[in-house]
Amino acid sequence: MYRNYFKRHIDIIFSLILLCFTFPILFIVSILLFISQKRKVFFIQARIGMGGKVFCIYKFKTMNDEKNSDGNFLPDDKRITKIGQFLRKYSIDELPQLINILKGDMSFVGPRPLLPKYLPLYTSEQMRRHEVRPGITGWAQVNGRNNISWKKKFEYDVWYVDHLSFWLDLKILYLTFIKVINREGISKDGFATTEPFNGNN
Repeated sequence: MYRNYFKRHIDIIFSLILLCFTFPILFIVSILLFISQKRKVFFIQARIGMGGKVFCIYKFKTMNDEKNSDGNFLPDDKRITKIGQFLRKYSIDELPQLINILKGDMSFVGPRPLLPKYLPLYTSEQMRRHEVRPGITGWAQVNGRNNISWKKKFEYDVWYVDHLSFWLDLKILYLTFIKVINREGISKDGFATTEPFNGNN
């Protein structure tokens, strides 16, 4: 009942409440990014959601678009801006995903939505992470976030799918709050967030 009905209704109610509550923050950050990022406020990217459906995720833009002499983007850790570091430090860059939740693309809690290019690399067991809506936070995020291997992340994601409950979601939200306050697992050494998934890591 919770998985198929109440979870979605809770997402709708609280995303609306939080959008209203955080509107001043969203407004101020949008203005700062509009000025500092050459009018590019949001980072919009295709991700995979429940059932393998592709959707566009919204985040505040935390990196510039600087490229090398070959026309390729510089490494993530070279492109992240000062305001971007601040936004990521306190997970403020994730706030626009409240729109994704309201639209039904995401939930507050669930496996993090990943890039479509990773789909061919998943095992059949790892694909099970798409049996539920992806989330802003999840079981993997409170158990290491970007400091654990991809293999471990997927194990946590599938475990969440098998054990999804109201009380587990509450526990994850509480632990997420603690992680954000303590600023744990924000990035892996040498990366703005973590290394790309290659099917073996």
